[in-house]
Parts: sequence; C-alpha cells; structure tokens
Amino acid sequence: MILLSSLRHRGMQVLLVVIFYLSFASFLPIEVHKAFYTVSLLIKDVLVWMMPVTVAMFIAYAICSFQKQAALFVLVILFFEALSNFSSVWYAFLTANMVSSALPAIQMPSIDQSFEALWRLPLVKPSFWSADKGAIIGLCLGCISAFSSNQTLKMVIERGKNFAEWILTKVFARLIPFFVLGFIVQIYQAEILTQLIVHYTVLLSWMVLFLAIYLGFVFLLGSKFSLLSTLESLKNILPAGGLAFISGCSMSTMPWTIKGTAKNLKDPNLANAVIPATTNIQQVGDCIVNSFLCFLIYKHFYGVCPSLGMWIQFSFAFVLARFATSAILGGAIFVMLPVYETYLSFTPEMIMIILAFNVVLDPLVTACNVIGNGGLCQVFEKVWNRIHQKAFKTTD
Repeated sequence: MILLSSLRHRGMQVLLVVIFYLSFASFLPIEVHKAFYTVSLLIKDVLVWMMPVTVAMFIAYAICSFQKQAALFVLVILFFEALSNFSSVWYAFLTANMVSSALPAIQMPSIDQSFEALWRLPLVKPSFWSADKGAIIGLCLGCISAFSSNQTLKMVIERGKNFAEWILTKVFARLIPFFVLGFIVQIYQAEILTQLIVHYTVLLSWMVLFLAIYLGFVFLLGSKFSLLSTLESLKNILPAGGLAFISGCSMSTMPWTIKGTAKNLKDPNLANAVIPATTNIQQVGDCIVNSFLCFLIYKHFYGVCPSLGMWIQFSFAFVLARFATSAILGGAIFVMLPVYETYLSFTPEMIMIILAFNVVLDPLVTACNVIGNGGLCQVFEKVWNRIHQKAFKTTD
C-alpha cells in the first residue's frame, strides 16, 4: 500500500524514469535517445504556445479583484520586479568577485552538436506570441473588467483561468517525468555532467551557499525579521520549490506557487496577481546564477574581472531582457545569449560553457526562482500596502 502511494508521487516517478533510462542508456540506439528528447521538446513547445494565454487569464482574473486600484498596481509591480532583478545581478557581481580567485581553470566540455530532435512542431511561433504580450492582454482585460460591470467578460476570464489551471495541473503535471527525461538524455549525450561536477564542485558549492543566503534574507525581510515567521513561510513555499526542482518548469508549477504564497500573505488574493506576473520575469535563481557564471567565465577567459562600467551596462540590458524570457526549461538562456555577446564579449566557447551549466543547473535555478518569487511576494505586499494607503488617502 505504501509502495503504491509513493509511486503516485511525481518525484518518485521522475526518479524511476531517470534510473531506468541511465541503466539502459548505453544499450539504446541513437534513434531512441532522440525520440525521448523529441517528446520532451514537444511538451516544451506546447507549453510555450500556451503560455501567453495562461498568463493573460491568470493576470486578468487577479486584476478584476483590484478594481480601480489596477493602474497603480501595475506600475508598482513593474518597478518592483525590475529593482529585484537588478539587485540580484549586483549581488552576483559582489559574491563572484569574492570567490573568483579560488576557482579552478576552465576546461572545455565536449558537446555533441549533432544530437537533435527527430521532429519539431512545424508551426514557427511568431515573435508577437510571447508571455509579455499575454501579460499586456491580461492587464487590458483585467482593467476593462475592473472598470466595467460586464458580467460576460468576467465569466469568460474566470472560466479561462480555471481551464488554464486545469491544463497545467491535470495534464502537464502528469507529463513531468517525460518532460524531464528528454533533458536528462541531452545531458547524457553531451557527456558533460561528470566533467562539470569534477571541475566545478567548489563553484557549485559557493553558488548554492550564496543562493541560500539571498533567499533566506528575502524571507526574513518579508517576515519582518521574525525567525519563526520565516520558517513558517519557507515551509509553505517549499512544496512548490520541490516540484519546480523536479519538473524544471516554473510555469507548470505556478498553481502550487500561488497556493503556497497565499498562505504567507495577509491578503491571499494578492498571490493570484503577483505570481503570474512575476513567474516569467522576476527570477532570482536565473539572475544570480547566470550573472555569477558570466562574471567567472569572463575572468577565466580574459584574465581580469568585468569593469564596473561594463557591468553597469550589462546589468541594465540583463534586467530589460528578463521581460522577454520564458519560464520554461531552457527557454530563458537563449534570449540572454545576445546580451552576453554584446555586453560581455562572450565568444562561442564561452557561450558553450554557460549553455552547459544552464542545462545541468536548471532544476536548482528553477526551484530558486519559485521559492524566491514566493518570498518576494511577501515583500511586495508590504510595499504595495504602504503605497496603496498613501495614494488613496491622498485621493480621498
């Protein structure tokens, strides 16, 4: 009975699938490896196509509850997200500077560029069909609904949100083991996992420590530096973080993130507005890890640390680019590569290394994104309440 119950747990299913694959990987023909990878990419592509509608429905549904406060709320949350990402980039700059002299020299991993999916969706996603456009549509629909008494629109928004949530929790959540398997195949074929662990253990250890310190401070700040409240808040959000670690996907984890975050807020409805808006943009794990890696890779290739002027330009471009990234496994890094090339003079070899790190570290990064989002939502609630009270007192 206990065994059957454990098999229903998504983490156990993923573990069994990965163990089974690694046990027989060396005996499988290359076409089978590519088939697993193809299935994973197909799931990812469908998620990417669905993302704008999902974001739009969640945001529109949440804004309906804010009514005439909607415009102020949007301005505050955009500024808050930009400030959060900017501070994460500079936190990575300071911490990477502290440990850069103690790290081993770069050794190039061997990545098989010929390993590709057997088939991809024939439909090319147009540039306008993105999560940020979905957010704009959601904001417009939510504001129209908030300022009008159109019950039909409100019903459409509510049903759209419920349907999107059902798809994520009842369909994609059950496909997580197959979703993860494809990227395990990619790592196996690239033959980089062992190299990265052996040569960069010190780097990974420092990175995890700095991530834990940053996340701990965020939750302390959100709990007004109460240790008991901080531990309770972490307890509520950790299930969502664990699911994000297993799935590597912030978007499919969003319903659990909202549920855990709502328990930590005085106004639980705020989670329905903040989490969908920030899941795609405000990503603490991505900001710290990728900025940390960029700093160290730059120093190891050029022999010097990035200058303050260079990092200022990079940090502004990095933060702006976060508004165009996707909270789907492996999606954000490809949007960020032009930023690394333009502002940090990354060569193809440097690009290959940071791509390899992103594949390996993505579960950790995604979990930190989700946990960080939950903690920052607590901080945002306090900021929003103060601004809202002052603004509407002045209006009154």
